[in-house]
Amino acid sequence: MSIIVVGLNHRTAPLHIREKLAFEGTKQQDGLIALKQLSSVSEAALLSTCNRVEIFASVRDGENALDEIKSFIAGFQNVPVNEFADALYFHHGEDAVRHLLRVASSLDSMVLGEPQILGQLKDAFDLALSNRTTGFILNRLMKKAISTAKRVRTETRIAENAVSISYAAVELAKKIFSGLADKSVMLLGAGEMAELAARHLVSNGVKDVRVANRTYERGCEMAREFCGTAIRFEDLSRELVGTDILICSTNAPSYVITKGLMEQVMKGRKFRPVFLIDISVPRNIDPDANGVDNVYLYNIDDLQQVVGSNLLERQKEAEKAEDIVAEEVDKFSRWLSSLEAVPVVIAMRQKADDIKRDELDKFKRSFPDLDGDVMSAVERLAGGITNKLMHSPTVAMKESDEDRELMNYAAKKLYGLDDNDEE
Repeated sequence: MSIIVVGLNHRTAPLHIREKLAFEGTKQQDGLIALKQLSSVSEAALLSTCNRVEIFASVRDGENALDEIKSFIAGFQNVPVNEFADALYFHHGEDAVRHLLRVASSLDSMVLGEPQILGQLKDAFDLALSNRTTGFILNRLMKKAISTAKRVRTETRIAENAVSISYAAVELAKKIFSGLADKSVMLLGAGEMAELAARHLVSNGVKDVRVANRTYERGCEMAREFCGTAIRFEDLSRELVGTDILICSTNAPSYVITKGLMEQVMKGRKFRPVFLIDISVPRNIDPDANGVDNVYLYNIDDLQQVVGSNLLERQKEAEKAEDIVAEEVDKFSRWLSSLEAVPVVIAMRQKADDIKRDELDKFKRSFPDLDGDVMSAVERLAGGITNKLMHSPTVAMKESDEDRELMNYAAKKLYGLDDNDEE
């Protein structure tokens, strides 16, 4: 048996190809069941996200399996093979194991260290388990991938340090304020990035959300999404007094928030800290406002610098994560390799037990009147000798990583085994 991975991702395939080949909704279960029915596939799991489609399989013949899987994808998705063949990658053996462990640990993700992929992989594994498409090999491999990802999260800081503009704003807010639960946030404008930043803030405990937009109806619509309050644009200066975090993203050609306005606001706030995030291009908050006491102003370039610095930190942590993956790949490969010795070990043990049983039968015939207790002692003695004689060769067969075929051949010759003895 061999482990293979066949797939494509954001690096190898453009979005329109990934969309065509995505196994969405019930298609993932239907595809998984159909995949398991391929003649070359013994076990299968299917991962489908917006950034990747990957098939993990335990197969009898890797090359035949690759051809079968290509044909399966084309037929199931109704997409000619020549439209996606160049985007496919194929890994087998140890490379396939390494690839899966790197995917689970978010080392192969578009955003290094993002946590979503592990949950998506768990869901894919659960689906395979519920449909009984995985077995002894892939179950062990999937569990190894999940435990490796958890090790990476625990032993490195790869998931720390925000690497998106919107989340970097949230991380800065946490540094400025001791906590976010009692803070209020105002969205000034309806930009997508500002809305995403607000969602991150809400998920981190902010409950008071206000939306100020030049189009009041649009502000009301957006406020409802956050269970917040819409504010009329003319009331902006008054509402700013009660706002702790302002996210500004408007299309205004000039400054909407001036230094003079912030001086008035801060007097009303009794100079309690306020965090201003200007995601607008061109900028909508006067840079000089940062000179007002307890006003902390960051624009999109400032946030991008934070993201760039954080990404470098994640990349440093990724080196540690790669070492963990390498260690876990080695462990799994050793386990998988040991399985090759199992049939021979079983045959060796059977041969030894047969010899023990034959010799005990001869002994009993020679001494038919022997006391039962004495006979039991002889049987224990024979069993003990057999176990001790079998122990060292059994351990050697299971632990040998090199010359596996030579070890198997030698054991068959030394113990007088033939291929039928291994069945």
